[in-house]
Amino acid sequence: MTVETPSHPSAEQRRTLVDRPRRRGDRYFRRGTVIASSTVLLLLGVMVVTTVLSSRSVFASQGIGGFLFGMRWVPAEGIFGALPFVYGTLVTAVIAIVVGVPIAVLIALYLSEIAPRGVARRVSYLVDLLAAIPSVVYAMWGVFVFVPVVLKPVQDFLARYLGWSKVFEGPVFGLSYLSVGLVLSIMIVPIVSAVCREVFATVPQAEREAALAVGATRWEMIRLAVLPRSRSGIIGAVMLGLGRALGETIVAAVLIGSQVDIHASVLQPGYTMAAVIANQFAEADSSQVRALLGLSVVLFVITIAVNVIARLIVARSSGAIRKVGG
Repeated sequence: MTVETPSHPSAEQRRTLVDRPRRRGDRYFRRGTVIASSTVLLLLGVMVVTTVLSSRSVFASQGIGGFLFGMRWVPAEGIFGALPFVYGTLVTAVIAIVVGVPIAVLIALYLSEIAPRGVARRVSYLVDLLAAIPSVVYAMWGVFVFVPVVLKPVQDFLARYLGWSKVFEGPVFGLSYLSVGLVLSIMIVPIVSAVCREVFATVPQAEREAALAVGATRWEMIRLAVLPRSRSGIIGAVMLGLGRALGETIVAAVLIGSQVDIHASVLQPGYTMAAVIANQFAEADSSQVRALLGLSVVLFVITIAVNVIARLIVARSSGAIRKVGG
């Protein structure tokens, strides 16, 4: 009589038995990530399609060129020209970037390269705390403190001594492109600074030490080793700040003066796309609602264009850095 001995699984079979639950988990995880990504894209597509379809009547009545480049916004007469709002949005965002980005980058350099660790940690908390302040608080602070106490004397000085230039031409009203841009610059500082700090931390310490070892000063080390390596990250941080400045609503609605016009002087009141949507949507009739939705489409297109340009710049900068490093 032959007795069959139980066969033991080979090492290959044991690995297969052990890896099977892991592979099943990988499949579930992959499907979950695909579903999540597809959901975001689906929501974005639905938002774009519904907004465009809801506003197509205003583009048909005004014409795309007439809507984008029209100078008059008179809802009672059915006239909708978005150029003053587009202009105000771009001017305030540019002011915010020009003022806020250098400050944010310098703060990031100080915290990551110069400040002692204990000081850097405490100051980082304070800078990041600016991002937690609601925008309505910035707006109220701007109206009651910043504009009348700080900015109004500066605007008077600029109008008096630089009023010969179109950029600082008076009269001074207080609420203006400049007031919105400066408050926005404060609001984007924590975003740009936080991203730049993380980017600077990724620079290899060996490159810093190599620059110092050959006799470079602290500033030369930063200029030659840190900033070139961080170029693409800084550009990404700037674009994040620009996106915040383009879409900010409450600060613009309160501080810009709500004047439908285009002024070369940054000391004059104006309007932005987000501000006019917030101010007029509650009392708008059906045709004006469609026009405001059209403004939403224009703002969305500008935001997408900014992000695409940022991606191209970052990719080009990263390629140049890899080429130099190679």
